Amino acid sequence: MSPNVAATMAQIAVCTEPVPERAEALLAALRRAVPFDAAWLALVDPFASSSYSSLASVDLDAGVEEFLSGPSMAHDIEVTGTDRDRPPLSPSDLPYPAEELPTWSQCLIPAGINEALAVPLFALGGRHVGFLAVLSADTAAPTTRARRGLAALAPVIAQGIDPLRSLLATVRLVHGATAGTALRRDGGQEPLPGLNSAALLALGPQVLATARSRVGDGQVCSAFLWPRRGAHAPDGHVRITVLAAPDDAPTALSGVVLLSPASDLRGLTPRELEVLGLVVEGRSNQEVAKALVVSPRTVAAHVEHVLVKLDAPTRTLAAVRAEREGLYVPPAARSS
Repeated sequence: MSPNVAATMAQIAVCTEPVPERAEALLAALRRAVPFDAAWLALVDPFASSSYSSLASVDLDAGVEEFLSGPSMAHDIEVTGTDRDRPPLSPSDLPYPAEELPTWSQCLIPAGINEALAVPLFALGGRHVGFLAVLSADTAAPTTRARRGLAALAPVIAQGIDPLRSLLATVRLVHGATAGTALRRDGGQEPLPGLNSAALLALGPQVLATARSRVGDGQVCSAFLWPRRGAHAPDGHVRITVLAAPDDAPTALSGVVLLSPASDLRGLTPRELEVLGLVVEGRSNQEVAKALVVSPRTVAAHVEHVLVKLDAPTRTLAAVRAEREGLYVPPAARSS
């Protein structure tokens, strides 16, 4: 395999073009290293096993591409084990005739395809991200050189089409994140590769409900504080960061929620953070006093301390800085 082809594909894989355009460019470059008559590159649904959607193809008519995206192909991928991390597989490697598989008997052979190399695509960490089949009209089995070339380039292709790549790049913007989860548009959540969700989910369902409301309000990036072990934060606070899903993330996802240490609280005490939260919501001193069951005079003292610590001459500026710096404790957290 030419080093130039490998370098070109590596450059394509990390470029910022949309995923479909990267996929087409990868197939065009791959053809220089592994000759084929046609090819099909598909994404696997990251949240539903054995479901594939066509991402790019070369020299396949619409009917063949539609068939390959259907249940017969998904079934044949599963029964032949080409959804497991393994070297490229050819029909000649099977212990039975390829015609016994619906994909071959009903689609590929009638379309003039007689041989193939198929390989599952796995991103770093072992996530199954896609499937690639290079197809040939020739009846001869694929060469050892073609097999080795495709095996060597499969990880590069997987990196290039990984649908979670942009999402994970967004996650890395939050330094020190120790837990997180992805929010589904249907109300569920999915794990994020490399981050455990247990510590986040242990805070209670109101954390995710608050995060969903922020995504629903159209906020691209926001943060708030959440008390640990009760509203008065006997074990301090953690910071919750909410990021809307990038445009090229899987459509099933609406955003991500990340937990990180609350390292800079401007010296604000748990009580002052409660007061600040109510100030952010526009409450007067009388309303804050009623909510916290303390005297207005006590509230006035807390507000004065908050303004000094935030270096804010007014309540309005204090509220702005609280939101900007992720110092806001939302109502659901204050009542937990």
